[in-house]
Amino acid sequence: MQCFSFIKTMMTLFNFLIFLCGVALLAVGIWVSVDGPSFLKIFGPLSSSAMQFVNVGYFLIAAGAVLFALGFLGCYGAQTENKCALMMFFLILLIIFIAEVAAAVVALVYTTMAENFLSLLVVPTIKKDYGSQKDFTQVWNTTMAGLKCCGFNNYTDFEGSPYFMKNHTFPPYCCFDNGNGTDIEPCTKEKAGDKNVKGCFGQLLYDIRTNAVTVGGVAAGIGGLELAAMIVSMYLYCNLK
Repeated sequence: MQCFSFIKTMMTLFNFLIFLCGVALLAVGIWVSVDGPSFLKIFGPLSSSAMQFVNVGYFLIAAGAVLFALGFLGCYGAQTENKCALMMFFLILLIIFIAEVAAAVVALVYTTMAENFLSLLVVPTIKKDYGSQKDFTQVWNTTMAGLKCCGFNNYTDFEGSPYFMKNHTFPPYCCFDNGNGTDIEPCTKEKAGDKNVKGCFGQLLYDIRTNAVTVGGVAAGIGGLELAAMIVSMYLYCNLK
């Protein structure tokens, strides 16, 4: 009985923290969606490096809503000993866990396919908005400066973009000089081709593989927590009368 009470208390506290995290993510997501420029102004490069790949505001709202629901169900189910809430908590967590495993397998096995799919989405946007949309251009500049990369695939992604049509050159990040900064001369097609700076998607994959132990450890830790939460919820469910 003491063991059951202890696990019940820990389950309640753990899910209350998840609930608070969900509320925080929801708040930040709404903030980014309503007033993105002020968010970028405050957090700068810390927040902008991934914003060209996903709509961060909607992503945070979705993640916050899931955590909010999970935290509420887990906390409510454990505290009130409600079997229905505990079962819903278990099923939602199981679905998330299966989706994460499936996404990891797809990412590992179909990396090239994923790259081609993302390229079809991202490259046309670069050609359309880079150099004309201030926030979009700033996000890409921050990303290219931070990762020492050029475009999604390479410098050719910028051909036909408003920036290229106005300056008849490529962004200076496409002419990085062996990681020692950018050339002060205009980044022409010949120079960009000679430097052959790697695209940001390829560079991101390289960085992930270089830090595979850290990435794998974080992923394993998250998976372990999810499994533990599912086991605990089932323990409580099965021991409730």
